[in-house]
Amino acid sequence: MAGMGAAVKEPGVGVIAGKRRKLSKKMRSSLMAYAFMAPALILLVLFVFYPIVYSIPLAFTDYSAIGDTSFVGLDNFKRAFADSEFWTAMKNSALFVACVPVLQILSILLAVVVNAKLRGITFFRVLFYIPVVTSMIAISIMWSFIFNPDGIINSVLLSNGIISQPIYFLADTRYALVSLMFVTIWQGLGYYMMLYLAGLQSVPEEMQEAAMIDGAGKVTVFFRVTLPLLKPYIWFCTLFSVLSALGVFDIVFAMTKGGPDKATMVMNLYTYNKAFGTFEFGYSAAAGLIMSVVTTAFSLVIFFYGRKGGMSYGE
Repeated sequence: MAGMGAAVKEPGVGVIAGKRRKLSKKMRSSLMAYAFMAPALILLVLFVFYPIVYSIPLAFTDYSAIGDTSFVGLDNFKRAFADSEFWTAMKNSALFVACVPVLQILSILLAVVVNAKLRGITFFRVLFYIPVVTSMIAISIMWSFIFNPDGIINSVLLSNGIISQPIYFLADTRYALVSLMFVTIWQGLGYYMMLYLAGLQSVPEEMQEAAMIDGAGKVTVFFRVTLPLLKPYIWFCTLFSVLSALGVFDIVFAMTKGGPDKATMVMNLYTYNKAFGTFEFGYSAAAGLIMSVVTTAFSLVIFFYGRKGGMSYGE
């Protein structure tokens, strides 16, 4: 009987030891994963999360790097709402969102084109994706030359008699913001094209073939079958592109500096100028905090609308 009892207990001990080894192995794997993530996490904490958290109390102060910092309460926010340049920057940032539907429609159409099974189509996919991996500063310099009064666009239009005098794309208040939006669309087209291409390739071919057997044409199949199945991708791309449009900075800074006559002044450039131009860090933080609230509101609207419209293939 004693021997039988020992025989019964030994497998239990083995199972427990096995579980401990398995748990220990899992912990080592987790620690290794965190070790690999540590450099990126440290950089995120130092340069993203800490500045965001620190900017909240900073918005309620009159900060001075060399003198005394004083608490001013809501004065920075009152000043922002009374500043016409602040509202101009808010308006231009909101107008920049107008490029989002154009960008998404063109990206979907381009994804449909490059999804075709043709010889050399991979080359065209790479070609369209090159602007995505190119520095925005390099792109801005290139397009500044193209938009120049003596640039290629004006040269072609003048030589063909389409216009009688050069168009000042970046120096005319009528065209400056639109020109920047065009460059943004051109630069982001390849990125969203690849996302939609992944979505198109995940659509079951059997569903499309079944619809065509039932008599549906290619256009009908696209709008009635393919496009509804792309809902999760459309939702994500729309949300991401809206956030990018509201947070635009580098292209404006590199090409127009907010000019001409504040026609391209956006919120990120406005807060940057206040912080590093006139060293009004408290006021800049307050303006940035207001923009954060607006951006969060936009994000929530898109998020809940996407949830309501369906984010999964199960619909």
